[in-house]
Amino acid sequence: MSLVCAIQMDPLENINIDTDSTFMLALEAQVRGHTLFHYLPEDLSLFESNAYAIGRKMEVMRQKSNHFKAGPKKRIDLSEVDVILMRQDPPFDMSYITATHFLEHIHPKTLVVNNPVEVRNAPEKLFVTLFRDLIPPTLITRNMDEIMAFRAEHSDIILKPIYGCGGAGVFHIKPNDENLQALFEMLTENKAEPIIVQRYLPEVRNGDKRIILVNGQPMGAVNRVPPKGDARANFHAGGSGRKTHLTKREIAICAEIGPVLKQKGLIFVGIDVIGDYLTEINVTSPTGIQEINALDGINLESRIWDAIESQLGT
Repeated sequence: MSLVCAIQMDPLENINIDTDSTFMLALEAQVRGHTLFHYLPEDLSLFESNAYAIGRKMEVMRQKSNHFKAGPKKRIDLSEVDVILMRQDPPFDMSYITATHFLEHIHPKTLVVNNPVEVRNAPEKLFVTLFRDLIPPTLITRNMDEIMAFRAEHSDIILKPIYGCGGAGVFHIKPNDENLQALFEMLTENKAEPIIVQRYLPEVRNGDKRIILVNGQPMGAVNRVPPKGDARANFHAGGSGRKTHLTKREIAICAEIGPVLKQKGLIFVGIDVIGDYLTEINVTSPTGIQEINALDGINLESRIWDAIESQLGT
């Protein structure tokens, strides 16, 4: 059955066809005969509880510098679309949250992937705190005295913004580092949010594993190894992908969080694991499809679309 799919994402011109996960989802949709539309988050509107967008019908191709064709702009009634992939990049800010409110008006009649209500309720670095036995020692606060006490206990720590992404603003504070106060001021300046302080996990030198779960089931993984001299393994921060397998601990982590993800309608999720600890649950715009496909010879985008079509009963 042919579906109509709208993709809410950043500009098509900015796609890196060698790494972009949304590009792979679009390619797979075309293989299945689905019709694609693209619109920018800022082109989403709500009028009298009706969500619509100004978008373009599109086609994607794996051709460098010629990877898409798009038709003229038109008004799209999103209640008449079968599926919306909410795939714009973070940050998870008020604009992102507002978009989830708009899309809530049409979900689940129009299936939004992922469920916009649960996306709104599951910021990556906060959602993970529901699984206390799986995460490293973690403090979320704006109180410098609390941070100093945490540092006194754990010595080697990580500071990061609560709504950051791609490794931006992540700092490793070693025991004798004198920059803690300055970094705290930088991370909280002109912001009302608290920051995250975690015990540093030296196992990150061996990699920060990204595991993709589809409907709560682990489907593939890539070990992201940080560059020399950097504590961040994110691909955006220069991490390199290595072939891997799931350990018993990682299988247990997936088994504990998987049913929760499925119950919440979080179809496509990427979790991050360092050593024995779950550090993030990414539900906004998970990445890693192309890296895992290349290393394991699989087709993750097909498994994601199987789950979407199954949800729709097609």
